[in-house]
Amino acid sequence: MVRQRAPGEDASEAVKRGDEERLAEAEGLALAIELQVVARGIVPVSKIQPATLIGSGKVEELAGLIAAEKIGLVIVDHPLTPVQQRNLEKELNAKVLDRTGLILEIFGRRARTKEGRLQVELAHLNYQRGRLVRSWTHLERQRGGAGFLGGPGETQIEADRRQLQEKIKRLEKELEQVRRTRALHRAKRKKAPHPIVALVGYTNAGKSTLFNKVTGAEVLAKDLLFATLDPTLRRINLPHGTEVIFSDTVGFISDLPTHLVAAFRATLEEVVEADIVLHVRDIANPDTAAQAADVRKILSDLEIDADDPQHVIEVWNKADRLDEAARAQIETSAASHPRGQAVHIVSALTGENVGALLADIEGRIAGLAEPVSLVVPTEALGILPWVYDNSVVREREDLEDGSVQLAIDLTRQARSDLLRLKHRHPDVRIEGLPAMEEVED
Repeated sequence: MVRQRAPGEDASEAVKRGDEERLAEAEGLALAIELQVVARGIVPVSKIQPATLIGSGKVEELAGLIAAEKIGLVIVDHPLTPVQQRNLEKELNAKVLDRTGLILEIFGRRARTKEGRLQVELAHLNYQRGRLVRSWTHLERQRGGAGFLGGPGETQIEADRRQLQEKIKRLEKELEQVRRTRALHRAKRKKAPHPIVALVGYTNAGKSTLFNKVTGAEVLAKDLLFATLDPTLRRINLPHGTEVIFSDTVGFISDLPTHLVAAFRATLEEVVEADIVLHVRDIANPDTAAQAADVRKILSDLEIDADDPQHVIEVWNKADRLDEAARAQIETSAASHPRGQAVHIVSALTGENVGALLADIEGRIAGLAEPVSLVVPTEALGILPWVYDNSVVREREDLEDGSVQLAIDLTRQARSDLLRLKHRHPDVRIEGLPAMEEVED
């Protein structure tokens, strides 16, 4: 495996994202599709070679290592042109994959739904379209013309490109139908309405683990890059009864190809439509700052302001992996977050501080909970299930006349709903609601 750093790479970026961390990530991508990593290394390049990316001396050195270790696949953690890929395969006598090709292989393994498979196939075809010169061994042959035309006919490469283009158009039409279907589903949810909370973050930041902890779902969650690919939505009740929909999305990664982002636009539109976005970060990763910058860039491409403190909440996950000194440093950083965003230091694995995160979400969506005293007469006891589902009941007293007195905490949204109930049950006594909280019947 080769990790190559381009000479034109910005110096500040090189400081933020260490070569060793990038190499470890590249190895993690290989392990994500169960490849056996025989060798790994960093290849410094002073000048990119148009033919092979790296210098001839390094190519010879790698060819010797590959022959000695009987390596069948070389991964270059850098984009390769079709010519560079073809030449490296000839010189190294092994299959060569660049970063984009490897990510596509992983996505192909992970896609489970029809939508996911369509998105992966479209991205793969767009990637392959420019590499026909390498992918087919029979392109130099030509087919003869038919009928009266005769002549040499179209070259095989032209025919293959035409077939690819036809497939791409067909897939784009099918994905457009997926987008329309998703738009209909979102429109139905808005009529409900159920606020959307979308989880985004760098791959392997722990989004699916947090999603499972909050929703009780059983989405695949492993210490593995791109463990999950297809989006998952679950409806839950927050601590004070506010109903929301949580959406788990595909993880982001640095240098994600543009056509791959475009292919997954239907999935990522759930993030665009979300009322609140949780930016989940692996705070124990040494590269966490650079990973966060990559996520913010992709969110910006989706026209989402990642620095909006009202819309985006930063969730610093994997706190259980921090020692005391690192934890103290992280808490200091969170208290002085430069963008003024709310920061929650949590452990999705142990559940640490997840409750405070949910309370913050509910406060933003439904308003902060306030204490209310409620007396429900016998003829209105039918509203008690609603009370228990939409509030936190701190005290209950069953009175001698059969009525029930409750001390509860209600969000702003739930208080409005309770006043609507009171219009139908005027004998219900409510104390603690501001006089201005009036609603139409």
